[in-house]
Amino acid sequence: MITFTDPRELNKAFGFWDASAAAGGSAGVFLGGVITEWLSWRWAFFINIPIALMVLSFGKNYLVPGLKSKIKLDYLGAVLATASLILIVYAIVSFDSADITRSLSWGVVAIGLFIAFIVLQAKKVHPLLPLSIFKTPNLSVGNLVIGLLAAAWIPLWFFLNLYLQQTLQYSAFNSGLALLPMTITIMVLMVGFTGKFVQKFGYKANLVAGLIFLTVSLIVFSFVPVNGSFLANVLPASLLGAIGMSLAYIPGTIAAMSGAKPQETGLASGIVNTSYQIGSAVGLAVVVVIAGIVTQSSIVDGVQQPIALNVGFKAAFAAAATISGIGALIAIIQIKQFK
Repeated sequence: MITFTDPRELNKAFGFWDASAAAGGSAGVFLGGVITEWLSWRWAFFINIPIALMVLSFGKNYLVPGLKSKIKLDYLGAVLATASLILIVYAIVSFDSADITRSLSWGVVAIGLFIAFIVLQAKKVHPLLPLSIFKTPNLSVGNLVIGLLAAAWIPLWFFLNLYLQQTLQYSAFNSGLALLPMTITIMVLMVGFTGKFVQKFGYKANLVAGLIFLTVSLIVFSFVPVNGSFLANVLPASLLGAIGMSLAYIPGTIAAMSGAKPQETGLASGIVNTSYQIGSAVGLAVVVVIAGIVTQSSIVDGVQQPIALNVGFKAAFAAAATISGIGALIAIIQIKQFK
């Protein structure tokens, strides 16, 4: 946001940045299938070690140093924020309808830690998260929409992979291969077209259109049959979802940062990325719980396990569609388009 002052160059830079993120994530899904198929699922974790060492070795030669400040870091705030987010996700994924006491207890602790974090930020001279930043136009609502986008997008990837492997009986490798069209679509659109669309129609129109495309994609997936096929039941809806993500992610980021002052862009950017990660974690946790409850209730009703699993997958896609639809409505009503 600071380096690129020409709007056309900025949109192009956003395109490359987001496309590289999409390519990395998608490559991870594909290569994860390769690793699982021919090595072991454990190598999906080990492989990150040499990659991280390469980044540490070469990154300093290519990354711009940026501006430095001598302010004291808010380590306590970092611990409180991280702990509260970890515990709220744990409270959700450990939900048990037969015994909700444990989940509620962890949820209360998580909320308590988050309140302590907010109180600390209000009192700190140099807080980790200056609360005044949320007075910036579009920042709060933009981050909410980005969080909802992530909360819908990540479950799509997760449950589509499960549908391919557990319902359609694809191998891990073939499942990763089946997701490549989404990756290619995202890269092509983000690098070649999204920036131009933002310049022509504005970030709000693109964000809304993208969320609508994603919502329709998830609605289509919510009807996937047990005896489905890749060409009929996976490819069209997956491409629709990829188009939606390509249209929404960059405009959503721009919207959330659009009202920030030049000296606040670093903080605003950090908040956007954090919102996406929080939305991913919490959204997936919630949708997993919903899918699990629906699957278990179907098994109780005497339905065979493969059918019950697919019923759970469809419920997951429907839940993600609801999240995406809410994001679209909020964007339509609350996001302001600045020239």
